[in-house]
Order: sequence, then C-alpha cells, then structure tokens
Amino acid sequence: MNSTPDSPTPKERPEIKLFESIHAGFPSPAEDIPGTALDINRLVVKNPASTFFARVSGDSMEGDGIRDGDILVIDKSEEPRDGAIAVCFINGEFTVKRLSIHDDGSVTLLPSNPKYRAITIREGDDLTVWGIVRYVIKKV
Repeated sequence: MNSTPDSPTPKERPEIKLFESIHAGFPSPAEDIPGTALDINRLVVKNPASTFFARVSGDSMEGDGIRDGDILVIDKSEEPRDGAIAVCFINGEFTVKRLSIHDDGSVTLLPSNPKYRAITIREGDDLTVWGIVRYVIKKV
C-alpha cells in the first residue's frame, strides 16, 4: 500500500475505538467506557489478497440499501451462491446484482429497484461472477 505525503502511514494513524453496544431504543445513561481498538480492514476484509473496494454508480440496488456513492467490499474468493449480492462482468460491463441461480444451472441477475428489469443470462452471453459483496460502506 502506497502512502501519499498527506496520508498517515499505518503506524501514524490514530487508534479508533469501537464501542461494543450502542442502544438504538431508549437512551441509556452516558458512561465513559473505553472502547477497544478497531481496525476497519480487520473487520471487513476476510481474504486480503482477494478483496477489493468499489464505489457504486447508480440506483438499481436501492432496495437492498446499496445507493449511488456507497463503497462495496468485494471478495473474489467467495463462491457464488443463490441469493448473494455479486459484482458480475456481463458482456463487457460490470454490474452489481443479486444472483438467482436456478435448479437447471441458469442464472438471472436481479436488481432490487423496480425501475430496472432482471437480466436473464442467455446462451452466448459472457458472464463472470467477479466477486461477492461482503459489506457496504456508506455515508449517512
């Protein structure tokens, strides 16, 4: 990993704390509880040699909470499976869709936004399931 003059090296990065439990219901009294250190790469990267990040462009997966500008954490070592959200390379273009793998081995790529049609893979289509989405990083 290269660092630029403006980016800190791993040893210079400040330690970020992880609080194990934040209540989303009735607020609890504030406590000064020190958290444990969190390394975001250790949290979201299972296989470093096969993991990539990609920024989403478009809204076809909004129903799954994946929006334009989000960052996907993609693991190329994960096996494609029915129902997984995958980054696919089809006929020369990348797309992110939910896999629907049928009993006969055929595949349909499903968007989660009703504005878009499913992509049925037909004979002659060039499909590669490039990787499986493991996490989505988003700005709120």
